Amino acid sequence: MTSTTRRDFLQTSTAALATASLPYWFTSATPAEAAYRSANERPVVGCIGTGSRWGGVGPQAMRFGDVAAVCDVDEAHAKRGQQRVKRTQKKDGKEPTVDLYEDYRKILDRKDIDIVTIVTPDHWHSKIAIEAMKAGKDLYCEKPLTLTIEEGRQIISVLDKTKRVFQVGTQQRTEMGGRFLKAIAVIRDGRIGKVQKVTCDIGGSPRSGPLKTEPVPEGLNWDMWQGQTPDVDYIKRRCHYQFRWWYEYSGGKLTDWGAHHVDIAQWAIEQNGPGQGPLTVKPVIAEHPVPFKDGIPMVTNEYNCSHNFQVQCDFPDGVEMNIVSKSKDGNGILFEGSKGRFFVSRGKIVGAPIDELKTNPLPEDAIVKVYRGKKPTSHMQNFFDCVKSRELPISDVYTHHQALTTCHLANIAMRLGRPLNWDAKSNTITGDPDANAWQSREQRKGYEIQV
Repeated sequence: MTSTTRRDFLQTSTAALATASLPYWFTSATPAEAAYRSANERPVVGCIGTGSRWGGVGPQAMRFGDVAAVCDVDEAHAKRGQQRVKRTQKKDGKEPTVDLYEDYRKILDRKDIDIVTIVTPDHWHSKIAIEAMKAGKDLYCEKPLTLTIEEGRQIISVLDKTKRVFQVGTQQRTEMGGRFLKAIAVIRDGRIGKVQKVTCDIGGSPRSGPLKTEPVPEGLNWDMWQGQTPDVDYIKRRCHYQFRWWYEYSGGKLTDWGAHHVDIAQWAIEQNGPGQGPLTVKPVIAEHPVPFKDGIPMVTNEYNCSHNFQVQCDFPDGVEMNIVSKSKDGNGILFEGSKGRFFVSRGKIVGAPIDELKTNPLPEDAIVKVYRGKKPTSHMQNFFDCVKSRELPISDVYTHHQALTTCHLANIAMRLGRPLNWDAKSNTITGDPDANAWQSREQRKGYEIQV
């Protein structure tokens, strides 16, 4: 490849490789794609969204693949991402060519790009992910994957058809010192008996007070940033990191930290498979910083996600899970069973059942069994390993959808101010047509999701 360009290689080698065995990481490539990938040991990556969170995702991806292009609707973010890639991938004193785009579709159109990372505001995840899969890309998308329950079903429908490898960025499944894996292994080994109650402390969303509209900053495509959501005047704290505290773009703490802790909790109680989930979702406490009417915030210039809440989710077999904004233990998960209890967070795992491991350790293969028969790795390595093997990543779309459905139901219940009955097999909020309609949202013309 020293004297042949990638384009020339594709043009001259397609016929020769039409019947060749495909590269180990791409078993459904066209002959032209196979030709390219056979000549490049490292997959080629395109990065969609290069804001603050990409500062963690992008460098991790560059450990295993070569970034060829970056994209962001904020020109300043895109340029910073481009420069970081050039510095990171610099070889022999030479910076690589890294293309910069505002429109993510230009990345999806490129046949040389194998993988995309999606690190955008939440309301853009589903549309880009669906189009990426249809374009033949494998993908790594930050959580939460969806803005609505219906979007999760749409993603799964396309994933089942395209067979792409799709990792969700719920890193607690692999990292954080393995504490959450140990927690599940402890439960699987029967150390606390039958699980009876789980408390997920995810913190409350902040409050802002009234905010002023401002001119759109130069270099920011505000119309495209808003995407499928209603077109409104620019407020600085609607955008970038603060989008999380507006129901228009996200789900507050329920889909920010809830996407992590509820995921682990439902994994532990084995309620993250098809047809599984809560039976009832009841808002015990649901305080919002602005007034609501029929689920709609009546004030448009303040953060509107709940800042103080307790939502009780009752699962089959008598398991009660409470999602709370505050508890005496702090951010983390408290598991209580018939024989004991323990608490796990990103920084610690404590309790009598954990102390007992010193004299009565878990079986040697306990963690491996939780991790689907493999030794745990970093989250990004698990993804790239699965791109090669075409196996299901540890943070797969299917289980993420089940956990996030619980989070979305909790938000619907809080916004409407009433309990919901959920039929997980038919994916229906029963006996409440108005609430059931909240499984999807109207999308702005020109930005609709097309399955």
